[in-house]
Amino acid sequence: MRKLFFILLSLSLLSNYSCDDGDIITVELEFEDTFEACGESDLVLYKTKEDPSESLSVLITNYSLEDILEVGADNTFNEEKSATFYYRTYNDASLPNDLFCSEIPPNVNIVSDDNSACTAEINTILVEDDNDGILAQLEDINGNGDLEDDDTDGDGLPNYIDADDDGDNILTASENPDPNGDGDLSDAQDTDGDNIPDYLDNDDDGDGVLTRDEENDSQNNNPGNDITDSDVGADYLNPEVNTTVPATAYREHTIIRSYVVTITLFNIDDLGSISYDEYDFGILKDSEIPSTYKSRKITPDFN
Repeated sequence: MRKLFFILLSLSLLSNYSCDDGDIITVELEFEDTFEACGESDLVLYKTKEDPSESLSVLITNYSLEDILEVGADNTFNEEKSATFYYRTYNDASLPNDLFCSEIPPNVNIVSDDNSACTAEINTILVEDDNDGILAQLEDINGNGDLEDDDTDGDGLPNYIDADDDGDNILTASENPDPNGDGDLSDAQDTDGDNIPDYLDNDDDGDGVLTRDEENDSQNNNPGNDITDSDVGADYLNPEVNTTVPATAYREHTIIRSYVVTITLFNIDDLGSISYDEYDFGILKDSEIPSTYKSRKITPDFN
């Protein structure tokens, strides 16, 4: 494991300025709402700015980014950790991209370096979606506001994370659930005109053979490439073809995952002219989430 160097200078050059009544004049920290992260065994959260060149960073020892992405059964994570908050100013007109957690610390001119013990409250929310072209809220088939109990094909995956809502091995996104993309599903494709849109219909052409069983040419859990009459198209949309080749498995599903990680700091009070009972450190940039966390794959048990 590479050793990561986190610059831990403590120059404490900021002075305390007092009004006549003894109140401390506080410096406002104006940074972007997002922050970045690095570190394998010690987690460093940071953000920088220029004109003037400054940085804010938070060090949480014996902790990692993976720790705060391990959400519970409710897809959330919340924890408070002891941390150290750093505020630094620099003489450099611009700051290097590897200012933090580089193997060799970059050459920068630090003017002031102050730190304070604090408490970091970490909140993580995981949102999952099937990326099938239908907004999650529109997949509430039961209309009760609970997306978890809407499972049209009974494969154990609620529709909002099921890339194939009707279990016919044709992905929902390929069944034109919202042809013009306006969020109104009333014009969804309905090949056999039975008032059940194709993406919820397990027999799309109404020929009495389940769509998933119309694999007459290649048995690969995808009826879309089985074509007897090229003028009509795939057999599962051709009522004149009703040859049955029973399916034996569902297609693999890819579920897209999106994390929102926010950090709030409490009791920053050892930085001279800077003092915060509570400071919103911001939201972790999506680019900082490892690619291995951005999706998961699952193949439902066949029924």
